[in-house]
Amino acid sequence: MNINILTKEDLQEFKVELLEEIKKLIDIKSSENKSWLRSTEVKELLKISTGTLQKLRINGTLSYTRVGGTLYYKHADIERLLNSKS
Repeated sequence: MNINILTKEDLQEFKVELLEEIKKLIDIKSSENKSWLRSTEVKELLKISTGTLQKLRINGTLSYTRVGGTLYYKHADIERLLNSKS
């Protein structure tokens, strides 16, 4: 019979991982309610790199608006992009 013993460190690690996952879920839900997303939010949502996002902008796959030094993307455009690729 195998007996597994949980240590305080194991529980602390589990807590950290659980909180990170909950935070990700909350971030995704909150970004779904926004009409405009920043580059960092788009990269997290699509799970892509900065370079890939730049390629999507350059080749016209994903439209954007620049306000000052910040790029914004319409949430509806991102949904359209995801639906067209599936």
